Amino acid sequence: MLSITSQYLARYRRLAGDRSDTLLPVTGAQRRFVLVRALDPTGRPDLVPMFFAFPSGTIDPERLRAAARRLAARHTALRSRPTVVRGTPVLSVAADPDVGAIRPAAPAPGESPADTLRRALASWDAQGPSLSLFLVHDEERAEDVLAVVLDHAVCDGRSLARIVDELGAAYAEEAAGSLPAPGETQTELTAYREAVLGQLAAEEKAETPEAAAYWADRLRTLHSHAPQPRPARVPEGAKPSGAAQARLPAHDGGVSFPGLLDACRSAARELYGPDRAVPLGYPWGGRPTGAEPVVGCFLNTLVFPVDTGHGHGPGPEATADAWWDDLDRADVPFDAVVAAVRSAGSGWTGGLDGLLTVDDDTRRPPLVLDGVEGREVHVDGRPVRGPFAVSVTQGAEIRLRMVWDRAVLDDETAHRAFDALTHALRPSDRTVR
Repeated sequence: MLSITSQYLARYRRLAGDRSDTLLPVTGAQRRFVLVRALDPTGRPDLVPMFFAFPSGTIDPERLRAAARRLAARHTALRSRPTVVRGTPVLSVAADPDVGAIRPAAPAPGESPADTLRRALASWDAQGPSLSLFLVHDEERAEDVLAVVLDHAVCDGRSLARIVDELGAAYAEEAAGSLPAPGETQTELTAYREAVLGQLAAEEKAETPEAAAYWADRLRTLHSHAPQPRPARVPEGAKPSGAAQARLPAHDGGVSFPGLLDACRSAARELYGPDRAVPLGYPWGGRPTGAEPVVGCFLNTLVFPVDTGHGHGPGPEATADAWWDDLDRADVPFDAVVAAVRSAGSGWTGGLDGLLTVDDDTRRPPLVLDGVEGREVHVDGRPVRGPFAVSVTQGAEIRLRMVWDRAVLDDETAHRAFDALTHALRPSDRTVR
């Protein structure tokens, strides 16, 4: 039987025909985002927003729009729109770059800048541009807050630093600077398509019967343990999501990834109870060997079965060993993993009860516009896709954030889970490996 990737490629080739410059294939990671959106009753996409505060009057909106158009024109993924054509996920490439509105609608009476940005993101047009910028004035702080927002299906975390850097560089160009020449655009499109095809080739090769058997056994005990969403759980007047954050000292190079997985076990135990196997997703991967460093979405979602047993779980060495074994099969796309687990008789349908993302502080350059460095800020209270998500930024210190869906988890339980998470990551309470 053909693998899921092989079947997808066959459908794509029949569909694209001689339109391979306007309909591009998608990676397994992109396929997951497109299909999740298609199954969402509201059609809501996963968004990746970055927020930067600048002194008032620093930003010229028209110059910013021109810079964003040049950025989008230089990257195939940023001028493409994820869509489904005859049941096949693809990227539809626009002839000209399009960027969403710079300034959102005027604030409503009594609305804070954060409220205005949340409203702007909530009105995201799934059929519109994959890159949008929103600019909101904060009169109280004498700042302008810029939101750079991308559809997650066209970029992953490793693309963000490059996007920030190149947006600043494009802003530094002459305001009337021209778009890239057609030949330059075509060269990048060819490089992007080859990178995606290389990624799909790696995924096709990885989908072996042995890998399917591995994942079926590895995840066979999984069940989704998060309660069903109930809007009545959200306190009246509260935002749809809650958030907590902490800064912890970093020692000896920070915490290893298996150490972070162990820490998430403590949070999951508070959220869902002991003796559970909780599906925790995390991004992993990168561009295919030899591919051009194109902007796009190349990070697969891997699933780690977090054991919330009493005591200290299986131990740090066992966690690390299991994680390394998982990485040997990291190219198997998410939908193929779910299919393998389901075919083995598991009741798991692919839902994730938690998400973990990890970043390196040195890979998060500030946005600099005409010599002025923006201050990165957070806008909390936005809807979140999963029950809870943990993000960790490691550098001179550990910056820890957790957000949760209030329709799924109550604030008291979530804060208790966050306390357990921070306790597990404090240097005095863990062994740094």
